[in-house]
Amino acid sequence: MNNGTQRRRRLDLGNTALGIAAASALGFLYGPIITLMIFSFNDNPITRLPLTGWTLDWYYKALTNSDLLAALWNSVIVAVAAVMICLVIGIPTAFALDRFDFRGKTLFRRLVILPITLPGIITGVSILAFFSMAGVKLSLLTVIIGHGTALTAIVVTNVFARLQRFDRRIEEASADIGARPWQTFIYITLPNIRSAIIGSALIAFTLSFDEIPVTYFLTGRDNTLPMY
Repeated sequence: MNNGTQRRRRLDLGNTALGIAAASALGFLYGPIITLMIFSFNDNPITRLPLTGWTLDWYYKALTNSDLLAALWNSVIVAVAAVMICLVIGIPTAFALDRFDFRGKTLFRRLVILPITLPGIITGVSILAFFSMAGVKLSLLTVIIGHGTALTAIVVTNVFARLQRFDRRIEEASADIGARPWQTFIYITLPNIRSAIIGSALIAFTLSFDEIPVTYFLTGRDNTLPMY
């Protein structure tokens, strides 16, 4: 057997092992979800094998449950509003960290990132204590503020990382040919950081939609879906 054949055989074995590892990882990640989907069609309320029959009754009950739908709608409202707060605060903050040098910049950056490094329960208790001292009544608004506070760092870190890789000479060239600062931002800078903005917004929306610790401490009478 020549060296070329041996190398091809080792490569085939490596590819096979990699395929098995990838399939195992996917099975580990998606197996529980697929199992849950299968049992959602079972007409037996007890989750066990074998399946006794097929039904859509559970979906009908979910879609006709007014409390569940209200909680779902509240979650959407909170997540969208929290994302707006994150973008409005996070994008200018990322630009400030990237474009300007000021005293305490390193400390400021660490403080911005701090909320995503803390356990959610600590963030929730801290914000609850602040609202209690300020006499603010708990409601969906306090949940939105809490989520925005906890998740703004995601937008800051993603946009800042993209700005670090952005070639500033493109902006300088735009200014050289007479473009105004707002034109440079809209037509040059924004398209180059758009992927980071969209990606961080989607991540923030997902985390807000599924957030439990912060929501638990800040929610009022109106529950979100994770608290239902």
